[in-house]
Amino acid sequence: MSITHENDSRSAPWWQTAVVYQIYPRSFADGNDDGVGDLRGIIDRLDYVTRLGVDAIWLSPIFRSPMADFGYDVADYEDIDPLFGGMDDFDELLAAAHAKGLRVILDLVPNHTSDEHPWFVESRSSRQSPKRDWYVWHDPGPDDLPNNWESFFGGPAWELDATSGQYYLHLFHRKQPDLNWRNPDVRAAIYDVMRHWFDRGVDGFRIDVLWLLLKDETFADDPEQPPLTGPELVYGRFRPGCEDRPGIQEIVAEMRQVADEYDERVLIGEIYLPVDRLVRYYGDEIAGIHLPFNFGLVTLPTWSSAVIRDLVEAYEAALPAGAWPNWVLGNHDQPRITTRVGQERSRAAQMLLLTLRGTPTCYYGDELGMPDSVIPDDAALDPQIEAGRSRDGARTPMQWEAGANAGFTAPGTEPWLPVDPSHTTINVAAQEADPTSSLAFFRRLTRLRRDWPALTIGSISFVDPGHGDVLGYLREWEG
Repeated sequence: MSITHENDSRSAPWWQTAVVYQIYPRSFADGNDDGVGDLRGIIDRLDYVTRLGVDAIWLSPIFRSPMADFGYDVADYEDIDPLFGGMDDFDELLAAAHAKGLRVILDLVPNHTSDEHPWFVESRSSRQSPKRDWYVWHDPGPDDLPNNWESFFGGPAWELDATSGQYYLHLFHRKQPDLNWRNPDVRAAIYDVMRHWFDRGVDGFRIDVLWLLLKDETFADDPEQPPLTGPELVYGRFRPGCEDRPGIQEIVAEMRQVADEYDERVLIGEIYLPVDRLVRYYGDEIAGIHLPFNFGLVTLPTWSSAVIRDLVEAYEAALPAGAWPNWVLGNHDQPRITTRVGQERSRAAQMLLLTLRGTPTCYYGDELGMPDSVIPDDAALDPQIEAGRSRDGARTPMQWEAGANAGFTAPGTEPWLPVDPSHTTINVAAQEADPTSSLAFFRRLTRLRRDWPALTIGSISFVDPGHGDVLGYLREWEG
């Protein structure tokens, strides 16, 4: 198989040749020594990010929030939560990043707000509220609950509002009521949020749970289904009532139109769907999401050359004409690549990530080979623990050095999550001094990407190395 791409590095949009680096702000660097990472900490560590050879940083949510789901419950889309700093800190971060040649991508959370957002406070105030239809409300059903829909965090996806006698929908935490994306006023309000940050100079958005925005208007029960395999398993099972509903592509096209009002902006969509459905989010004539996240390497059942080759070939074959591929190994919701495949294979995985055709996204700490931490259930902070799973282990503080608190926060300060014990050997300071380290290897790979256009915009074709469990492929550009 050979896949070609006609652009060259002079005409390709920046996001096609970029490496994106995801920062979980709570865990990257603590600039005020309160135990929680913040914008000041990120500013202080921008030189490190630049030396990685990446081109853009994606920040998990930093908007004002009660933090029931650590920022994915937004109470004000246009303000910075004081935990992370203020708007002055954000503007300084944006300016400093741009001065260093780094783009800044924010995390947009359009499916739900916090129940403390003024929109929801008004919506629940009365059945006659002008904003009542901004959220998904429903009367009780014959057996009390409106239907059998389940929350991804465990239990029913409905919460009774005693005052009005109706239930509101929350596909995630009960403090995260779902917005009603069938209401044009809701769409307009979120599009205005996008414009607010684009006007400020933000370079793009990673859009949270994009494939969940529309819900079945009939509110029919989801049918019982057998156990699933593949990407759907990440969220337990496919839910026909609220996943990938007809009409979602209209919303995708509208979001793209907002982005296209500005120059060189990018939209990245979180979409856990099989590849044949995922690629629809590129939109008609590639006028949808620039990069619908491809989680194939995250949900891979077996880490072997044959399985990986089949995955790459199936994905490339499914891409619409002109669509640009992308790859990730992990994020704040998934176990780290080192924990999934082991230290040595995680190094090979970084090589795969940075040499396949398409835009790679690297999760903070993966360049070091950081593992997941073992957080006892009784110490877990993640609200998803209600569903029997905690994501805390993949969110522990960045390991900067071998000393107290791994250099993440001041000695004597308790970090918001425990530092993993591996920080004494797996840390930035140690690996910067070791030319054979995972960090040095990562930097060499990003340097190769910059030096060799074949690794960013070239074609890919598989070759048979003739022995063992080896994946061989050729990247080529202009011979």
